[in-house]
Amino acid sequence: YFLEKSDKYDSRDVERLQQDDKWVENYLIWRHDVVDDTLKMIDESFQWRKEYTVNDLSESVLPKWLFEIGALFLHGYDKEGYKLFWFKVKHHTRDPKQQLDKKKLVAFWLEHYAKRDHGKPLTVVFDMAETGISHIDLDFVRFIVNCFTDYYPNFLTKIVIFEMPWIMNAAFKIVKGWLGPDAISMLKFTNKSDVQEYISGEYLPPHMGGTDSFKYSYPPLVDDDFQTPLCENGPITSEDEHESKEEIDSDTKEAGEVNEAQNLNQKKMNSIEQISKSEETDKTEVKPKNAKKALTTFKGPLLHISPAEELYFGSKETGEKKCLIVLTNVTKNVVAFKVRTTAPEKYRVKPSNSSCEPGTSLDIIVSLHGGFAASLQDRFLIMAAEMDQSSGAGVPELTQFWKEVPRTKVMEHRLRCHVIESSKPSSLTLKDNAFNIPAKTNEDLHIQLTHLLQINRRLEEQMNRCLWFQQLSVVLSLLSVTVAAFCFYLAYGQRS
Repeated sequence: YFLEKSDKYDSRDVERLQQDDKWVENYLIWRHDVVDDTLKMIDESFQWRKEYTVNDLSESVLPKWLFEIGALFLHGYDKEGYKLFWFKVKHHTRDPKQQLDKKKLVAFWLEHYAKRDHGKPLTVVFDMAETGISHIDLDFVRFIVNCFTDYYPNFLTKIVIFEMPWIMNAAFKIVKGWLGPDAISMLKFTNKSDVQEYISGEYLPPHMGGTDSFKYSYPPLVDDDFQTPLCENGPITSEDEHESKEEIDSDTKEAGEVNEAQNLNQKKMNSIEQISKSEETDKTEVKPKNAKKALTTFKGPLLHISPAEELYFGSKETGEKKCLIVLTNVTKNVVAFKVRTTAPEKYRVKPSNSSCEPGTSLDIIVSLHGGFAASLQDRFLIMAAEMDQSSGAGVPELTQFWKEVPRTKVMEHRLRCHVIESSKPSSLTLKDNAFNIPAKTNEDLHIQLTHLLQINRRLEEQMNRCLWFQQLSVVLSLLSVTVAAFCFYLAYGQRS
């Protein structure tokens, strides 16, 4: 059926439909297993996906100002653990010329999230605080509603509407007319006194009665709350990227320590594969229930990052408060990097905003602050971009560099957090006060271990070269014998 109408659809959607059983199942669930209704929804959504070029939507094809105003973004979770899709209505104004781009922005976010979290449902929040008649745009609201009811199956859990002005009551009666009975039951009209029935205070801004200090800015892409910048001395609350004089002075003092670490790291190459092998050996001895995979490396175009996917912290009982991220610069230029997290109040990162010389590795120590414990919902974002050789790598130069670097030149990589219950570390984990040894000693031991592993790797490389020369010598010897035999054969034949 769908192959017959292939000219109306994007071939990538048809191919996915044939291979992704979960996608088909979501369509069926959303249409209550009625096959005819399911086919109709697939047909309509596929035609819509092609019309809006959903599979090709990216930051580069949408106007930058759309992201900058902060009317639409993903941030936080509701009480059931579903991601929140925020629509800050006060930032939206009706403009027919901008309507198509704004609708494509909605499609971009939904598709972006669907690909990343494999279609896990969302909770939509219409924050209507400080809105009035000028913000009413029924066409745009209808589009958002249609995305969930007609185009993205089983993707909506509820619509939380916060402080809807009385002047919009008539408008929302019209909206209810567009919704079926199932969708109407998902509407939750709230105010400051009852919104926490659905969303806890930690993910609500102060004007909604919450404690979330999240401040919107762009870039980076606001899909995982990596908004508040980190500093090396611990969490900061300012949303401003400009550092105060005191912070700059502090960074200047610590720059010597960072340079020392970089000088040590210049002597080593990427020893991640060796560490991975040694950890695999360790894991055969004790393997907790939630033991992690062998340590892997994300091989990006600018940096290789280890571990590739998850940082492993201990629980409160195990007391493991530090993890290590190893960055290796695989380019011929200096690479600037910065680290952000979804929970800046919890973590210290050292260094959090620095640079890595060509061909060298750099250790980033991530430690929990105070009495905080790591959470499975915590994530880290590593941003990296190449710098010109003429650029400096001090705090002012880096601050200016990140303001000017084009979005398309920035490499991003995300790491999740994982909490292990076993007392045995199962990753590059630095444990505070282990055997009453200061944390600095543990860092020194790690550097020494890495250096020893590097020596081991060099010995292996030398051995491999020797084996290669040996094999080459054997081949050349055999070739010489063959040539000699052939010459002897020719000489013998001429005498005969």
